[in-house]
Amino acid sequence: MAEPTPRRNEPRLRPAPLLFEPAEAASDPEHFFDLESIDDPRALLARATELTQAFRAATDRAVEYQAIAAAQLADPRRFDRLTPAAIAEQAEWTEDYAKKMVEFGQDLLRGVDSTGPESLG
Repeated sequence: MAEPTPRRNEPRLRPAPLLFEPAEAASDPEHFFDLESIDDPRALLARATELTQAFRAATDRAVEYQAIAAAQLADPRRFDRLTPAAIAEQAEWTEDYAKKMVEFGQDLLRGVDSTGPESLG
């Protein structure tokens, strides 16, 4: 299970960098961040764990940006604001999830320590 995302007053841990793969490597379905070339199981476990942590951190951060965008799009001060239904359609969410994401994004914009995306489920 991923650890909770740090809030604004907590430093973010820097996971292993996610490097973009060359196009020829990405086209090979067996190729994944060069893991298939690691023969030592200890090294493989270490690198795969680094990648797992990096992907989790990236996912948590991306969800926060989704929430902020949803809150901004739903802001009643915008003349072109979107309804939760319109946001849900654009993001391929349910309307209930869109409402929760708007609330989460509003908390993030205010700097409020909220429960985070794991409670949105």
